[in-house]
Amino acid sequence: MISKPPTQTDGAVQIKPAATWVLLSLSMAMLLSSLGTSITNVALPTLAQVFDVSFQAVQWVVLAYLLAITSLIVGAGRLGDIMGRRRLLLAGIGLFSVASSLCAAAPTLWLLIAARALQGLGAAMLMALTMALVGEAVPKEKTGSAMGLLGTMSAVGTTLGPTLGGVLIGSWGWQAIFWVNVPLGALTFLLVWRYLPMDHPGPKTAWASFDGPGTLLLALTLVVYALAMTLGRGNFGWFNAALLLTAVLGAGVFVWVENRARSPLIQWAMVSKPVPGIGFVTSTLVTTVVMATLVVGPFYLSAALQLEAAHVGLVMSAGPVVAALTGVPAGRFVDRLGAHTMGLCGLATMLVGSTLLALQPMAWGVAGYVLPLVVVTAGYALFQAANNTAVMRDVPAERRGVVSGLLGLSRNLGLITGASVMGAVFVAGSGVTEITTARPEQIAAGLHATFAVAVGLVLVALAVGRQAR
Repeated sequence: MISKPPTQTDGAVQIKPAATWVLLSLSMAMLLSSLGTSITNVALPTLAQVFDVSFQAVQWVVLAYLLAITSLIVGAGRLGDIMGRRRLLLAGIGLFSVASSLCAAAPTLWLLIAARALQGLGAAMLMALTMALVGEAVPKEKTGSAMGLLGTMSAVGTTLGPTLGGVLIGSWGWQAIFWVNVPLGALTFLLVWRYLPMDHPGPKTAWASFDGPGTLLLALTLVVYALAMTLGRGNFGWFNAALLLTAVLGAGVFVWVENRARSPLIQWAMVSKPVPGIGFVTSTLVTTVVMATLVVGPFYLSAALQLEAAHVGLVMSAGPVVAALTGVPAGRFVDRLGAHTMGLCGLATMLVGSTLLALQPMAWGVAGYVLPLVVVTAGYALFQAANNTAVMRDVPAERRGVVSGLLGLSRNLGLITGASVMGAVFVAGSGVTEITTARPEQIAAGLHATFAVAVGLVLVALAVGRQAR
């Protein structure tokens, strides 16, 4: 913890100067992990050409990173609770930076994929521990502002990635998108080393409380689920069904093991409380909707509205830009008006935007897509700041890492599920089997069907969220 008490100004709790540097350090860690996700997508065509492989093979460069984060983020959070969150965050930054250099130096595609999985392990540590460390940097009254800042940095990384990646590839080659993480990682490491307060690991007996079997079983189950949702290029075949069934069985075994563990990875009594439990559920539902904008948007803009690729990228950047601009103000609203109220306001805003997307005619053109997208994204920024604050504010210090990991996991599960399920709804709604051959009006029909489902998901999130008082 920061040694000095919060300063008081006219009765208002202020974030201490030292805590400002702590938040800057944590913001850089959040930026690194989100940049590692977004900067690589733009390089996939180049990597397919350089390594002379199919696009399906090169997609594993992204998939390996995503799988590593999804499967390991909860375990990383629990390790931070035991070992000390600051020291594990430093280890994660170091691992992320070293893995980035290995990615840049990889002579073959499969070595690049292996290095990306290692980079994903580092990113899992960053994502799990940044929000957990907020509770040690700021008073509870300012948690919303801090969460809003982290949300802003995540959005900045998402926005910056494609543009920065394109510039780096065009100027210095594909390796540059990985080399850039090395100096950024070094800067983040120095900031964390200098400004985060020293922490102390638990006693040696604390390792006895680490649930190794549960952690391994959860990781394997999540890998199988992620593969079920991502393999097959959107065609859910028998292999996907078999993987999904295996994941369901794995989840059942995990619950059985946790109920018999002396010190379970996930304490059901804690996560089943209204606030954290509902927070995880609504986070998954909401990120599923957000993923629909990323999956469906490019097809609608290019195939239905006939925009060129550069213009599609420009329009799609509107969402992350809005998230970056609204994150900090959203956090301040959460501090002033309460997390529950602002969370419901965020969901209601998303409902309005999703409804507009489900109903807007193609004749409205680009504006008919961009304006509802801005509404959805602003609502998501408000919801995220409120939800993160509500879930993390009253978590016991010794469990902040694992709860933060579960919060990150809920977002990742929503993104993975959204990419598969909402993509399938889009294709089904268009009435074609191959979306690339669809006519503009069929693409528009698919868009409307997708966001009609999105409206239903947000309504469910609203109904669930109302119970979180």
